[in-house]
Amino acid sequence: MTLSIPPASARNAAPITEVLERLFADLRVRKGVVLEIASGSGYHAAHFAKAFPELTWQPSDPDAVARENIAAHRAAAGIANLATPLTLDVEAPWPALRADAVVCINMIHISPWTATLALFKGAAEVLGPGGLLVTYGPYSIDGDFRGQGNVDFDISLKSRNPLWGIRDVNAVVRVATESGFTHTETAAMPANNLMLVFVRS
Repeated sequence: MTLSIPPASARNAAPITEVLERLFADLRVRKGVVLEIASGSGYHAAHFAKAFPELTWQPSDPDAVARENIAAHRAAAGIANLATPLTLDVEAPWPALRADAVVCINMIHISPWTATLALFKGAAEVLGPGGLLVTYGPYSIDGDFRGQGNVDFDISLKSRNPLWGIRDVNAVVRVATESGFTHTETAAMPANNLMLVFVRS
């Protein structure tokens, strides 16, 4: 099977890893478990598992083809700490599991708002106090898309599916707070993306 490597994933893997290295410093000492939501092609899962050998990286996706791609990356990488992909749809009941951190990359803008609500609800169930939830993607801030590129992207997303679209950081933080999380950081990333960091209260 030919490995799927989306160009955007190849570009953003290193900058995301740089932030995660800082966020996961304590977690690496404790040899924790990271649950990745909507792992997609599996490229990120293999990249992060290799970057953080002390952690168990648990990929997941609701799509069978995506899980096949993840499994192919796992087989090619041959990394012991990269787990078999789980079937997980954020809007369906989550598998019974515990994690020390949840990572969700480029899902929130290409899913209905109900998926964001479900993400925080599910993460609150699998994380204990102090657990991390990290999201990455394009966001607006107070309605400011911070560049014409994101404005055009938002229009394109909504033309493909009216339930999709770039979400505002403040709206996401409200959901997080209601779900028992504290917003601790907004990190600027390349290409007008942001990483939002939340801690389970």
